[in-house]
Amino acid sequence: MLSHAGSACADEAVFRRLDDVLERVVRETGASVGGLYLRPPHERVLWLTLLTGMPVEIASPWTRVAEHDPMPVADAVRERRLVWISGPEEMARRYPRPALVLPYEFSLAAAPVTSGSVLHGGLVLMWPGSHPPRLSRHESRRLRAACRELGRIVRHAAVRGRPVLPGARPRMLVPDPGRDAGPEERAALGFVNRLPGGACALDLSGRITFVTPAAAELLGAAAADLLGGLPWEVLPWMDVPEVEDRYRSAVISRQPVRFTALRPPDRWLSFELYPDRSGISVRVTPAAGTGLEGEVRGGRPGESAVPSRSAVLYHLMHLAVTLTETVGVGDVVEQAVDQLMPALGAEALALMTAEEGRLRIHGYRGYSAELMARFDNVPLSSTTPAANVLNTGVPSFFTSFADLRRAYPAAVYQDGMASWAFLPLMASGRAVGSLVLAYARPRNFAAGERAVLMSLAGLVAQSLDRARLFESKRDLAHRLQAGLLPHVLPDLPGLRVAARYLPAGRGMGIGGDFYDLIRIGPAAAAAAIGDVQGHDVEAAALMGQVRTAVHAHATAGASPSEVLTCTNRLLTDLDSDLFASCVYARIDLAGHRVRLASAGHPPPLLRRPDGRAEAVRVPPGLLLGIEPDVEYPAVDVDLPPGAVLALYTDGLVERPGVDIERSTEVLAGELARADPGDLDAVASALVRTAPTRGDDVALLLVSPQAAEGGARAAPCGWGAS
Repeated sequence: MLSHAGSACADEAVFRRLDDVLERVVRETGASVGGLYLRPPHERVLWLTLLTGMPVEIASPWTRVAEHDPMPVADAVRERRLVWISGPEEMARRYPRPALVLPYEFSLAAAPVTSGSVLHGGLVLMWPGSHPPRLSRHESRRLRAACRELGRIVRHAAVRGRPVLPGARPRMLVPDPGRDAGPEERAALGFVNRLPGGACALDLSGRITFVTPAAAELLGAAAADLLGGLPWEVLPWMDVPEVEDRYRSAVISRQPVRFTALRPPDRWLSFELYPDRSGISVRVTPAAGTGLEGEVRGGRPGESAVPSRSAVLYHLMHLAVTLTETVGVGDVVEQAVDQLMPALGAEALALMTAEEGRLRIHGYRGYSAELMARFDNVPLSSTTPAANVLNTGVPSFFTSFADLRRAYPAAVYQDGMASWAFLPLMASGRAVGSLVLAYARPRNFAAGERAVLMSLAGLVAQSLDRARLFESKRDLAHRLQAGLLPHVLPDLPGLRVAARYLPAGRGMGIGGDFYDLIRIGPAAAAAAIGDVQGHDVEAAALMGQVRTAVHAHATAGASPSEVLTCTNRLLTDLDSDLFASCVYARIDLAGHRVRLASAGHPPPLLRRPDGRAEAVRVPPGLLLGIEPDVEYPAVDVDLPPGAVLALYTDGLVERPGVDIERSTEVLAGELARADPGDLDAVASALVRTAPTRGDDVALLLVSPQAAEGGARAAPCGWGAS
């Protein structure tokens, strides 16, 4: 049977073919859960499109996964490889975010779905906790074959003009319940009823599909009241997170789960859960309270728990972990919007901040762009609920539009919702924005729920405020750094040049790497590159002083040794805690020679006209800023027309666990293979070899031309190549 929500352009027949492949690979590999993620064209986001073996409520935190998210399917798609997670310990080590929310026994594999060189998405399979620690050869072959088949189906549908697009919710594949009850089923029912205690059955979403009279009596409710409901909803004393946690453990691990629970006032019951792909069989028997870890103490009948329950608690935990990893405002908004709606059961959400006396909408779900455009940029002085909660810091809850209209007579019913919560985003005692939650069905907003909503809003507000402060500091630092680096290298006759600068991928994305090209005279030039330790504003500021000192001494005609000696004295006089490395090269264009001196910097690379490339062995001097009286010996090297001299910083060659000399050899090999006729393309090729950037990367290429060659100004590459 199929349960499909949302819409897509593909034919139903295409979805059935995808369903068949997913069901088959789950069956043939013995997996318990299968999910197909698709990446819509021109997006870098994966959407869970098909799901089997797991309720969408459990999978909802990951129905939308960005390709850079620390998730197995994101890594599998981005790196085009199979990702295997053998168990919860490996999941916790490699992917702590999902592991915190799913602390259960299971194994997982994720693989890219492709057709030829075209990437369509990813396939995820999960196995019970009893699975061996390695993926078998048969399972791996079936998984890869299914990925190829899914890719062909998706690509064929796109070629036909009927692409498979994700819906609002994943398409659920539910096992067929089989034929109607006959003699065998009636005999089985009699067998179950004769067993001591009681029995009931849950579907994968946790709803009660069958209950024996004995079980109903033990649970203290009529069978008719139990059928179709969730235990923690129809039985108030089971409305505690631990009960749903046991259910989730059974669904994910596919292993039996046992616990005892107190039915108030004093009756203890033992529950045994036996799961498979179609649901969970539950045996209920009287028990004595033992004080053991497996006990769950429920609330008193009629007592309303905080409505978050286990599902909401998992979402909140996931949101909290996710927000600790966010950096920018866009990241905070995206993660908050993705996580809040499934956690709170809202059908629509809008998040806005105060900017220059107006409310600006930064993210929304469930609302149309046209409707959001009407409320974007509304003055804070306007009489609207969103503006009012921001100005007062007091939340507003409306169980119906009539309630909202009484508070705001000018309000117009536009979104088709039934209830609303308007929450101020408070950080450090001040409101930084508003959060609007809308529900399609009437909602009473009990005291416990209001407390949960306000706590959530505070969590989002603090992350938002932190992100805005970080972005302000980063923008200031970037402007400082951009002002200190050359925007355009000078046009020097007889010399071709190209440069690149890539900021670090961590921290504020700034650092102390610099480069410079200096005009010395009609037939002479100088090139310099350096690296001040650190990735903050202080490093960027000191970098500017070092570059200025090098430039000043170079234009004064100092030799390479003198340039570094004088710059070193400046740094030691500044008494900074930071040190710097530097390579300085004075180029004799007429004599086709270059004199080089180094202060603890990686060796330059030289590509000769015949294509050979190697490191130039420059005597390594002491880093700048350590000792005031240091000499820096220089070396002379031939630099004929057609040769390429590459100056770079260590961010281009340093890799964890790899010898730097080996990394330098790899870079030299890339330089040897490059076409020196297009120096800009050579620069782009070299920076592509950089490891995942934990450090800045600076690169400066210089190549002398023959006397008859022209020259051109070389743009500096600020940012990615």
